[in-house]
Amino acid sequence: MEAMRTKWVAMAASIWIQCTSGASYTFSIYSAVLKSTQSYDQSTLDTVSVFKDIGANAGVFSGLLYTYATSNRRRGRGGGTGGAGGPWVVLAIGAIQCFAGYFLIWASVTGLISKPPAPLMCLFMFLAAQSQTFFNTANVVSAVENFADYGGTAVGIMKGFLGLSGAILIQLYETVCAGDPASFILLLAVTPTVLSLLVMPLVRIYETSVTDDKKHLNGLSAVSLIIAAYLMIVIILKNTLSLSSWANVVTLVCLLVLLALPLLIARRAQLDNMEKTAPHDYSPLISSPKATTSGNQSSEGDSRVDSGLNESLNLLQAMKSLSFWLLFLAMICGMGSGLSTINNIRQIGESLRYSSVEINSLVSLWSIWNFLGRFGAGYASDALLHKKGWPRPLLMAATLGTMTIGHLIIASGFQGNLYVGSVIVGVCYGSQWSLMPTITSELFGVRHMGTIFNTISVASPIGSYIFSVRLIGYIYDKTASGEGNTCYGSHCFRMSFIIMASVAFFGFLVAIVLFFRTKALYRQILIKRLHRR
Repeated sequence: MEAMRTKWVAMAASIWIQCTSGASYTFSIYSAVLKSTQSYDQSTLDTVSVFKDIGANAGVFSGLLYTYATSNRRRGRGGGTGGAGGPWVVLAIGAIQCFAGYFLIWASVTGLISKPPAPLMCLFMFLAAQSQTFFNTANVVSAVENFADYGGTAVGIMKGFLGLSGAILIQLYETVCAGDPASFILLLAVTPTVLSLLVMPLVRIYETSVTDDKKHLNGLSAVSLIIAAYLMIVIILKNTLSLSSWANVVTLVCLLVLLALPLLIARRAQLDNMEKTAPHDYSPLISSPKATTSGNQSSEGDSRVDSGLNESLNLLQAMKSLSFWLLFLAMICGMGSGLSTINNIRQIGESLRYSSVEINSLVSLWSIWNFLGRFGAGYASDALLHKKGWPRPLLMAATLGTMTIGHLIIASGFQGNLYVGSVIVGVCYGSQWSLMPTITSELFGVRHMGTIFNTISVASPIGSYIFSVRLIGYIYDKTASGEGNTCYGSHCFRMSFIIMASVAFFGFLVAIVLFFRTKALYRQILIKRLHRR
């Protein structure tokens, strides 16, 4: 059992949890059956969907719980995370919420319980979707603490697999549920819950830093890219060909084999540590979460897990900083306009008279572009910081500037430009989800990182509401003149995306201001890390 107590096994366990925690991304699979069985009109269904988005992003409580559950390690440095508290507490609460929320939705859809009032269904959906914030907080923050020197890569991997989770769950739906949306809701209740409860004891905080961290993180990065490429091929094949049931089983089995590879990387990392520590006994073979038991190790322990220079800033203190609000505003522009694009991509395709196969491919492949942005920005930001000394806000500014171009390409309305624009916007949107948490840890420290980055994440549904409802929906309704309030042609969404391009450019300017404000701080962070080596 001791062999399972390493930060690499913790990373593998977190990856597995992330692979099933993005159930909120699969709402379109069961939204139709939810609407028909509950006799909802479109407005009511949209309201339920809004509570899904709020739940999936309102993670302040999960952040507070993580800080409390791991606080014994930071007080006195003697309790570790293997005792009464630790990331497992947050994962356990998330598992309970996931099962309760989706089980009640499934019971309502199948008639096991009487039809709940719409507000109660909104509560069920909020409860189910909010479990994602508990899974995400525990996995992301513990990864940053375990790999403080390469937090960008660690967050990119965690957020990347969360982005892929929608595609992974849909593979389960097509194979296990045989196309039955009601059964899929039950699967969403059971699968993330059982998996989290099984592996959550492995997710711990290990205050170690070795030179081979980058080597094995690169191995995990390669695995994630292989899985993303495999899913992209499977999605394209399924959208262009009619695969038989046995073919679906084969593709799912292959996917599960690929998902077992992180454990192989963890084993290789352990063997490498064994080879290096056996002759000299410089450090223990097993990196223990109780490694900092002496009071005189407190300062060193802080430097190992702290990515920034302001470890003690809590949420209220962070909110008094201009940097917090610059980051929040940039995320409204980036996350809000990006989420609005995917929320409306089907309608955009229909207005441009794309076929259903083409539209389905656009929707399905968004998760791949989202993953590439999440993983790529995390990996690239680490490389640029360590090799060039470039602060992460500079890369954030670059992605927001590129997103501006993506929105303008979609606004042009030329044939095929929706494909190009969706790739650019998808990658740039995903990049915000790995850059923002890492920047948060470096500006405000890791102690309250979960609370602070989950608060900033609220920018996503706020921006989505502003741009989807108040901008795109309003302009579309004014433009539509066809039967059933429909609109066909490039003019239907042109003005909306020109405005969103302007918004993204404004976010670019905000990120540039953040870059100049934090340039000196990042120089100190880099010097601190170099001294530690």
